[in-house]
Amino acid sequence: MAEYQLRAPLELEGELRTYVVDSDVLKGNALGDPHERELPVYVPPVESDALAGLPVIFVLAGYTGRGQNQLETHPWKRGMVARYDAAVASGEIPPAILALPDCFTRLGGSQYVNSSAVGRYEDHVADELVPFVARRFPHAAERRGVAGKSSGGFGALHLCLQRPGLFAACGSISGDVGFEAAYGHELLACARGLVKHDGDPARFLAAFADDPKLDGDGHAVISVLAMSACYAPNPDAPLGFDLPMDVETGERVEAAWERWLAFDPLSRVEAGADALKRLAFLHLECGLADEFHLQWGLRRLVRKLAEHGVPFAHEEHRGGHFGLDERYPPLLGRMAASLAGA
Repeated sequence: MAEYQLRAPLELEGELRTYVVDSDVLKGNALGDPHERELPVYVPPVESDALAGLPVIFVLAGYTGRGQNQLETHPWKRGMVARYDAAVASGEIPPAILALPDCFTRLGGSQYVNSSAVGRYEDHVADELVPFVARRFPHAAERRGVAGKSSGGFGALHLCLQRPGLFAACGSISGDVGFEAAYGHELLACARGLVKHDGDPARFLAAFADDPKLDGDGHAVISVLAMSACYAPNPDAPLGFDLPMDVETGERVEAAWERWLAFDPLSRVEAGADALKRLAFLHLECGLADEFHLQWGLRRLVRKLAEHGVPFAHEEHRGGHFGLDERYPPLLGRMAASLAGA
C-alpha cells in the first residue's frame, strides 16, 4: 500500500501570487455579495526575464466553484494548478500564466454574464480583471486565452462571443450547451424540490442560506434559481428574476425560457460566427457519459460551427461531468502553444 502523503497547496515548482481586487462593477450588486475578490495567479517556473513573453490564460471555475478551488490538493489527488505545474515543470507542455477569477455568488455562480439580479460579472472579468492582470504581466491580446469547465466552459464561450478580440484562444471542457437537454429535466426537479417549501423559492433560499445542502433536489433547485437570475433577470419580480416554469404544474413559461435560450451557444452560432472566427484556437470537448447530457448539445454545436465555417477542435472522451482535472493540462498546453506562436 502506498504511503499516505500530505500535499501542501503551495508545493509548486512555479509560484502562486494572490491579489485582492476591489471591483467597482460589483459594488451594490443585488445579492449583496462581496465586491472585493481574491485573484490567484499561477506563474510558471521560468526565468523572470522570460515572463513578459508568456501567454496568459484565464481559467474559469464551474458552477458552485471559484478560482481558489483550482488550487485544491488532497492526499489522493491533485487539483488543476498542481497538475498543470507538474506538466510544465517536466517539459510536457509549454508554460503560461494562469489567472483564476472568483465569480462565485450566494446562488452558486454568475455564469460570467451581466445580470441585474446577480451582478456585472462579464464586465468584472473583461473590464477589470483582464486589465488588472495585463498591468502586472504585460502581454498583447493575441497572447491571451480563456478556458473553463462546465459553467466555466460556458463562460469562456460567452466572453468570446460578447467581447470579440478580448481573447485569442478559447477552451471549453463540458461547457453548458443545448439547454433543453441539459436543463429541461432540472426544471421539474426544481419544482419537486420546492414542494416542501410550499412552492416558494424565497423560503427555499432562506433555508438554504442557513444550511446549504445540495443533496436530493437541492442542487436542481439552487441551480435553476441561479440560472434564472443570470438568464432571466426581472427587477420587478419579487426575487429579481423570472422562473421558466410554473412551480405548481411544471409547465414551461415560454417567455422566460426564451430568455434562457438566448444565452445557449446553440442559439448564438449564426450571429456569433464572425466573433469565433477571430479566435486563433477554439477547443470544445465533453465526456460521452456526461450526466447533464451536454455531449449531445456539443455535437449539435460543432455541426453548426462547421456549417458556418468556424475552425475548431472537437474531442470526446469516456468520462462523465466530474473529476476532469486531468483534462486541463493537455488543453492548456495546446492553448499556450497556439498563443505563444501568435
